[in-house]
Amino acid sequence: MLSRDELYQLVWSKPMTKVADQFEVSSSYLARICTFLNVPRPGRGYWAKLAVGKAPPQLPLQALQPGDPEHWSKGEAPIVAAKLDTPLPLGPKRRVRIAPDYVHGVVRDARSHFESGRKIEEGAYLRPYKKLLVDVTVSQAGIEKALTLANGLFSAFESVGHRVALAPAGARLGRADVDEREAGGKPREHWHRGFWSPDRPTVVYMGTLPIGLSIVEMSENVTLRYVNGKYIRESEYVPPARRYAVDHSWTTTKDIPSGRMRIVAYLPHPHVKWSTQWQETKSRSLNSQVRTIVEELETMAPSLVSKIAEADRQAELRHQEWLAQMDRWHREEDRKKIEKAIADSRAELRQVIGRWSEIMSVERFLARVEQRAIELPDPERGLLLERLALARSFLGTQEPLDFFRGWKTPEEHYTPRFSHEEKEGANPRTEDAM
Repeated sequence: MLSRDELYQLVWSKPMTKVADQFEVSSSYLARICTFLNVPRPGRGYWAKLAVGKAPPQLPLQALQPGDPEHWSKGEAPIVAAKLDTPLPLGPKRRVRIAPDYVHGVVRDARSHFESGRKIEEGAYLRPYKKLLVDVTVSQAGIEKALTLANGLFSAFESVGHRVALAPAGARLGRADVDEREAGGKPREHWHRGFWSPDRPTVVYMGTLPIGLSIVEMSENVTLRYVNGKYIRESEYVPPARRYAVDHSWTTTKDIPSGRMRIVAYLPHPHVKWSTQWQETKSRSLNSQVRTIVEELETMAPSLVSKIAEADRQAELRHQEWLAQMDRWHREEDRKKIEKAIADSRAELRQVIGRWSEIMSVERFLARVEQRAIELPDPERGLLLERLALARSFLGTQEPLDFFRGWKTPEEHYTPRFSHEEKEGANPRTEDAM
């Protein structure tokens, strides 16, 4: 894993091609990584100018902004965002001049991706293929209006020093559920087909506090008439002019995009459920309210910081409680395994003792047979000794110590993970078994 500082030092110490070779990537790929990490790099011809002492001064590395990636790792690991501490309250307001024709980077080129997405029914919400896009839920008819509103809102935030960006990879910022219905309603059924959603939420950083932003074209429930293979509003339907014409059409009610927008602000924090929204009406547009929305969120920010701090504190308490519970569970499992090891060792030792007694009994029997056989006349003695050897071979090893060496102590059955007071009583119980 490579930090911004390390990459900055590398690209200003040797040509980009040599740095790229070091990581086995192309120089153009490494240049993109520099852009992602906001690391300035030498311009064209820098090293030739440096060789003759005419190189321009080294560009400084800018301070890390909230949400900026801080590390890069080659391979499957994505660019990792800087880990933010508990969000801090807003500092002094910083004014930034925004040009009238400015197009925010999150909005730029978004329209082409929305319009070239999956095939949809006429009047339905767009479903682009690309997932790293601004958080907008909109129909084809409303795309221009929604992106204009998004650009105005994001510019208003950045004009007072609040950065708007797609949440960085690995930041663990979640997106709020979208309900597009203008009048709300009952919770969706589990089979409801959801809308397109981005992989990462769009967030505005107020200080280090991330607030999710979503723009939704609201839907309204209207009566539609199915005529000649498509649905039209009942208000637009014109009955056949002929008196006896057969009208093969029917009506139904559906939620369809209304052209009116809603701005939803929410906390993408995993432990805090908070959101607020502003929606336009037929007589009032949201474009005229963006400054007011920014000011309202600035007013809410300190209380949201407190909510997150308290939620993090409660989450840490729950985590510590879970760790303590898991420790108790592991200790109890360890205790059970120790007791089982003692029981298994005791049973095994009893088997060894029983086997030893059996072996000694057999050995006494064979020794007595051998003693009596030796006293017999030669022909019969040889026959009996031969059968005795066959019997010993048939029985196998009769060395009692071999069986005792195979006995396992409780510690050989299981090595305890924790120290238990009950372990001190394990030896007397083992001794009792003997």
